[in-house]
Amino acid sequence: MRVDLFDFDLPEENIALRPASPRDSARMLVVQPGAGPELTDRHVRDLPSMLRPGDALVFNDTKVIPAQLEGQRLREGGSELPVSATLHMRAGPERWKAFARPGKRIREGDRIIFGHSGDACLLGTLNATVEAKGEGGEITLLFDLSGPALDEAIMTVGHIPLPPYIADKRPEDERDQVDYQTIYAREQGAVAAPTAGLHFTPEIFAALDRAGIERHFVTLHVGAGTFLPVKADDTDAHRMHSEVGHVTAETAGRLNAVRARGGRIVSVGTTSLRLLESATGEDGTIQAWSGATDIFITPGYAFKAVDVLMTNFHLPRSTLFMLVSAFSGLDTMKAAYDHAIRSGYRFYSYGDASLLFRKA
Repeated sequence: MRVDLFDFDLPEENIALRPASPRDSARMLVVQPGAGPELTDRHVRDLPSMLRPGDALVFNDTKVIPAQLEGQRLREGGSELPVSATLHMRAGPERWKAFARPGKRIREGDRIIFGHSGDACLLGTLNATVEAKGEGGEITLLFDLSGPALDEAIMTVGHIPLPPYIADKRPEDERDQVDYQTIYAREQGAVAAPTAGLHFTPEIFAALDRAGIERHFVTLHVGAGTFLPVKADDTDAHRMHSEVGHVTAETAGRLNAVRARGGRIVSVGTTSLRLLESATGEDGTIQAWSGATDIFITPGYAFKAVDVLMTNFHLPRSTLFMLVSAFSGLDTMKAAYDHAIRSGYRFYSYGDASLLFRKA
């Protein structure tokens, strides 16, 4: 499909730089294709009343790590160059794939010293060698540290990689350490937050429990590739970056039981949806699953697992706007986004939410 079919104009004032407070006070646009009315303005705190007893919410419990690293490239002869690296997928105990700037001036074999004067943490310096170089500024970093020692060093010298549409307008601060993390985050490894989950509070969890709505957790470590624009003119020419995750056998069994008794699977976020769809067979059975997925969902995709999707508002021409258009219909989502923009909804990671029902 042509990528320009997924384009729209978004005023700067619709981009959220801070989240709603409290989290569940954010607005939520309910989109029900073919229903009357198709679009309903609500708030996140209304979510329990929009679902049915026996439905199951599926959350991504990944935890954002301080994956933005600043350092100096060193070469023989004393050639130094400031380098910014955003880790996006772990490739081994001592390896990470990363997007680096300035990517064109980095080559295989370069040494990069991260941290302040190379003094990263008590365990030593955080040094790495550029082991491989890919396309679009992607590199593979081979660190001198490994396993837990590397994790500790990254936690010491790294900082939260705010999305570019926020970072370009203000620096990261202490509030982001809390704001850019879900209250249920526990599995470290994400570069970006599963932002639909940022709206949840203990109060809304309690309300969901009272309404008889189940909660289940899967893990997909969101990568920096989620921020990359689609540069191709046609979706067939776009390459998705892989993200690593897993669905346990216990969770798969419980979700299959929900569907067997007529409950709906409600995915909190596109990351949960992509993982569930990767883990589901053609017969609709959700299976235990572990690995890397590069699933790219565009209109025409036949959804196998998810019935309802809660998600934030996404960028023009992005893979995520393509995904929601596949879920609820391109014309429906264009109308929904037009309504959201005109009604002052707040977009992107810290913005408002939408609750999308799957088109028939």
